[in-house]
Amino acid sequence: MIQVAQILFILSVLVILHEFGHYLTARMFKMRVEKFYLFLDIGFSLIKKKIGETEWGIGWLPFGGYVKISGMIDESMDEDQMKQEPQPWEFRSKPAWQRLIVMLGGIIVNILLAWFIYTMMFSTVGQKYISMEKFQKNGLAFGEVGQSVGFKNGDKIVSIDGKLQPKYNWAIIDVLLSEEVIVDRNGKEVKLNLTDEQKGEILGSEGKNFIKPRIATILIDSLEPKSEAVKANFKKGDLIKSVNGKEFTYFDVFAEDLKGLKNDSIKVVVERNKQLVELNAKVNKEGKLGFYPTTQDKNDFLITNKLSFGEAVSAAVKESYQLLVYNVKQFKLILKPATGAYKQVKSPIGIARQLPDSWDWEFIWNFTALFSIGLAFMNLLPIPGLDGGHALFTIVEMVTGKKLSDKAAGYVQTGGMIFLLSLMVLTFGKDIYQLILDKLIN
Repeated sequence: MIQVAQILFILSVLVILHEFGHYLTARMFKMRVEKFYLFLDIGFSLIKKKIGETEWGIGWLPFGGYVKISGMIDESMDEDQMKQEPQPWEFRSKPAWQRLIVMLGGIIVNILLAWFIYTMMFSTVGQKYISMEKFQKNGLAFGEVGQSVGFKNGDKIVSIDGKLQPKYNWAIIDVLLSEEVIVDRNGKEVKLNLTDEQKGEILGSEGKNFIKPRIATILIDSLEPKSEAVKANFKKGDLIKSVNGKEFTYFDVFAEDLKGLKNDSIKVVVERNKQLVELNAKVNKEGKLGFYPTTQDKNDFLITNKLSFGEAVSAAVKESYQLLVYNVKQFKLILKPATGAYKQVKSPIGIARQLPDSWDWEFIWNFTALFSIGLAFMNLLPIPGLDGGHALFTIVEMVTGKKLSDKAAGYVQTGGMIFLLSLMVLTFGKDIYQLILDKLIN
């Protein structure tokens, strides 16, 4: 329930402020706003109240929201109004440059919101990020897919498309969007050029977690019930020193060696309560003993920069711009079918499932800023039904001097809405199916 509450709160903040951007600019140019709704009120609304010329309300369907501006062909598809003679207070009666500003009003507010949130966060709790330098101090560890596309345990990323990204979260995205990755492998630089198919393998299995810090000590965190480790009397907290006399520094090397000892009996020396203890164990048929090592939390690599308000303003602008750039790059990845990135697009249900199950204001505001930039980018797309689609036709009108007829605009708007609703049904259906499947499995 907390995850649901969080996504509803975030969506409400974003939708209200986005639509307020349209409302404010419309009123600034003396246009009449007939409705202002949070969520959609198809058939009926949960709450509504008319104040002046505007009906304010909350719809029952949590898919965005809208403002209905007089004389505008929008999702309300009010054809009767468009058949009447244009009135001075209507959207269609205003100059093209004013209509363009109204169309971009929501996007501008979304960008300003992200800027404001980051400014306040950076000047209070600080600018926080996971240091890539600290994260890969002992090298990096990769799963089977990561290794299959060319990475090796112990690699350190030197550059991605010629640049070194200091922030871990962005570095992972950069790798998935890259043309060339250079890694330091045992003191030598190695170039990796991931294909779209290889990126698809990563996205479809391990995702952003395909890169992990290399575990430098083999300390037992937990044991699998009835495992060989339990039978051999391993204990939580044991520090593995050697196997058959061979010492190990990294867990990935230890795990790889065990694979070559399937079904063999081995002697393992562990450090327990500052004393060395020798244990006789058997490696199972999968090449494992049956324990989980301790791992380092990503917060162990966290860096916090305390910024003054002036520094925070500048840093927030840069952060917002970088996020917009990453949205463009990720969209390009989605448009490449071979990567399968389109399968990772999530509805609010899928997003909610990734939120923490406890209320954390710092996380919520950071996520709101991130989501706000994403919403701004999405609405910039020149798709009929989105702000970018309306803006594109208005820009064409300003350049050519020719306006799209109301009838043609209605057809275009209808087509855009059908496309967007179909996309929405697909993403929601996929996430609901995955939710049901996970519940059945667990």
